[in-house]
Amino acid sequence: MSHHHCNHDHDHGSVEDMGIQYNLHEKIDWDHLECLNESLEGSGKSVFKPWDKRLDRSKFVESDADEELLFNIPFTGNIKLKGIKVASEDTDSHPSKLRWFKNRPNMTFDDVMIEPDQVFELQKDTDGILEYCPKIVTFSSVSHLTMHFPKNFGAETTKIYYIGLKGEWTPSHRHGVTLCSYEVMPNLDDHKLKHLDSVARTIE
Repeated sequence: MSHHHCNHDHDHGSVEDMGIQYNLHEKIDWDHLECLNESLEGSGKSVFKPWDKRLDRSKFVESDADEELLFNIPFTGNIKLKGIKVASEDTDSHPSKLRWFKNRPNMTFDDVMIEPDQVFELQKDTDGILEYCPKIVTFSSVSHLTMHFPKNFGAETTKIYYIGLKGEWTPSHRHGVTLCSYEVMPNLDDHKLKHLDSVARTIE
């Protein structure tokens, strides 16, 4: 069930390339992003930062009542997820497990008892070096991603400094659905309903 690091045969490329790849924070619907059990309101949003800000220790999220954190992340379109990085500090506050749920908006801690779509066993990573790979088939069309960090390495609270997401973004096709419905009107029987046919043309 657990999933570990991506296996890359090729070189990771330059820092600039990594910054271009890890840019899905730009496609987050910020107004509806939420983090549950954050000790400081709004701090959960601060960890989705650009690649070149990943080592910035001034902004982070820390859990409040216990070690759990839950992120509900809506996107502005459809995402094909290809990688994730999670950076914290080299202490027991580093999260040790991550559970992903696809397209289940507004999840709470009561909802995360269900089977996740993928589980990652995390290792301590202070610099955002380790990359974890989603199951491509499962996460090829994601409009909403829920991240549940259920535990850390033994501390009372969990800290996260950076979460990076890599993938492809395409605009949502929701508007296309309503347009298509007009194209499946029944064909009018020409010789019986000619007067209606001219009315229909006018409406169009």
